[in-house]
Amino acid sequence: MKPRILFFCAFLTALLIGPVQAQAPAKVEIKDDLGHSTQWSRPPQRIVTLLPSLTETVCALGACERLVGVDRYSNHPESVGKLPKLGGLDDTQVETIVSLRPDVVLLAPSSRVTDRLRSLGLTVVTLEAKSYADVQRVLDKIGTLLQVRDAQAVWRRIEALVGAAAQSIPPQARGALVYYEVDRSPYAAGPVSFMGETMARLGLKNIITPEMGPFPKISPEYVVRAAPQLIMIGKRNADGLADRPGWSRIPAIRDQRVCVFDAKQSDVLARPGPRMGEAAQIMAQCLREQYGSKP
Repeated sequence: MKPRILFFCAFLTALLIGPVQAQAPAKVEIKDDLGHSTQWSRPPQRIVTLLPSLTETVCALGACERLVGVDRYSNHPESVGKLPKLGGLDDTQVETIVSLRPDVVLLAPSSRVTDRLRSLGLTVVTLEAKSYADVQRVLDKIGTLLQVRDAQAVWRRIEALVGAAAQSIPPQARGALVYYEVDRSPYAAGPVSFMGETMARLGLKNIITPEMGPFPKISPEYVVRAAPQLIMIGKRNADGLADRPGWSRIPAIRDQRVCVFDAKQSDVLARPGPRMGEAAQIMAQCLREQYGSKP
C-alpha cells in the first residue's frame, strides 16, 4: 500500500476512534476516612451532603448544581437553601435520601446513618476535617470524586487569605493569650484544631495545650486559672460571661477584650472548609478592633 494511502487510513482511523476515546467515561475511585474504597464508572452527578463543610466544598469546586439534598445546617452558598433539607445528626431523613436517588452521599464519621444507608444500597463516602491538613486532603478527595482538574486552587485561595489576615494583625496583639469557646459547656478550640491553627497563624497563643485534643471539654475554673488576655466566643454563648464564678478577674473580661461573633460569622469560623480564609479575616478584624487603637 502506498505511503499516502497508509497516511489517509491512519488519519481516518484517528478521526473515528479519537472522539470515542475522549468521550469514554473516566473511572473514579477514592478511599474514604473509614478505609472504604468506592468506584464509579463516571463522576457522580447526583450528590447528597450531610455536613455543611462538605456542602461548601462541593460548591467551591464548581459542582453545586450536582447537589440534590443537604443537611439542615447547610446554608452556604445561598443556592443550597432551595434544596431538600435532610435533617441533622439525630434525625437524618433516610427515606427522603433514598427517594432522591443519589450517586453518592457525603457525610461525617460521626453520622449514625452510614450503615443503614449502605444497607439500602446507597454509596456512602465518609470524610471529615479537623485540621488544615485534613481540609487540604478532603479537597483532594472530593476533587478526585468530581474529576476537578485543579482542586488545590481552592486551597491556594485559603492560604492567600490566611496569609493576608496574618499580615494585618497589630503588633501588640501578637502573642496574646486567647481562649476560644465553641460551646458553653464549655468546649474550647484547641491548638490542633483548624480553629486553633488559624489562631496560631495570626500570632496568638492558646490557653489549651495540644495533648488536650482539638475540641476538649474543660472546666470553667481552668479558664480562670489560665487567665486569657483575649476571649473569642459566639453571641449566643456570650451573655453573662462576666457573671460566671471568678470570671470577672480574667484579664480579657477586666480589660474588655472579648470578640463576640454573630451567627453568620460563627458559621464561617466553625466550618473546616473553603471559607477558612474568610474565618481568618474575621478573627483578624476582631484583633484590629481590640488592639489596633490600644497601647
